[in-house]
Amino acid sequence: MSPPSSWLSSLPIDIVLEILARVPKRYHPTVSCVSKNFSRLLRSPEIHKIRSLLSRDSLFICFVGKTNDEGRVPHWFTLRRAENNNPRENHLVSIDLTFPCQIEQEPCVVALGPELFFICGSFFPSSSMWVLDSRTGTFRQGPSSRAARLYRSVGVVGSKVYVMGSYRDDEIHVESFDVKTQTWELAHVPEDQDWWRSAAATVSLNRKVCALCFSDDAIECYDTRDGSCESLGLPTKGKWLWGTGACVMNNVLYVYNARFGLMWYDSEMRLWRAISGLTHLNKVWSVAMAEYYGKLAFLWEEEVAGRGEMKEVWCRMIALERSEGEVHGIAEAPQLLGSVPRGYRLQHCLSVSD
Repeated sequence: MSPPSSWLSSLPIDIVLEILARVPKRYHPTVSCVSKNFSRLLRSPEIHKIRSLLSRDSLFICFVGKTNDEGRVPHWFTLRRAENNNPRENHLVSIDLTFPCQIEQEPCVVALGPELFFICGSFFPSSSMWVLDSRTGTFRQGPSSRAARLYRSVGVVGSKVYVMGSYRDDEIHVESFDVKTQTWELAHVPEDQDWWRSAAATVSLNRKVCALCFSDDAIECYDTRDGSCESLGLPTKGKWLWGTGACVMNNVLYVYNARFGLMWYDSEMRLWRAISGLTHLNKVWSVAMAEYYGKLAFLWEEEVAGRGEMKEVWCRMIALERSEGEVHGIAEAPQLLGSVPRGYRLQHCLSVSD
């Protein structure tokens, strides 16, 4: 019998694209290993266009507002295409996500495939985890971790969710949750203990959990394979990360800062580089970023005079092309997604895919 790649490659290219577009995104790394042609097609604009028409991916966006008693309440939205299915016309749609754990005000949330994982332990030690199926909008309680802890950073590497947290002894420990086996296990202890006590805003890069620390103006990476830690270094100190958004696409780390704009990390040269072609990108202060059908969804808040207690939420879709040691960006026109109360704070922008 011929290998699958042989008979599939013999089909017309439009049929191959239609088939590959229906492969769940979490399996793309495996399919890419079948052949260089499959790897190229899975990154092609044609695949993202078909997936867009099929509505296979979505963004879950969370704002946090305060209550009268100084409590914090999450407000969730999703990005929805306009009725005419124009990819350049999107808007925010409020969704009802009532988190089942009432005592947890601000869980850490990460996305893996079609599911969102809510890790408890923001203010009080907890071993609880809740899982939201984005396809049905229903929560289920996941297996409890091995011990209650205060989480510091949470990241996704492969099919595992890594949770860094402190226990009674105040030492930073790491547990990983295997989505395939639905089990928790201990992971390597990070070499740099002090740094992870104030880490936040986590992304994953090269099997590492990378976290941005707003107090130290730094990005630290924890290697899940051996616990070693590495600092990526930043161009300058002094509130560099103020208003920062971070995202990883095609294994490249992108970070936005109002002073330097959108930048990418050249892992070979160990340097931060500016993205060319984006000189017209406005300087903004509250940013969130995520991959959306092969492009970078760049969201920001904007207060407008005369809007009273409301502020606007804007978005630009940015195509990123890497070649010959540089990344070139092509930004679409800004889109007004909607408005939210001025007291809301943009907290999460998560890419979810079927």
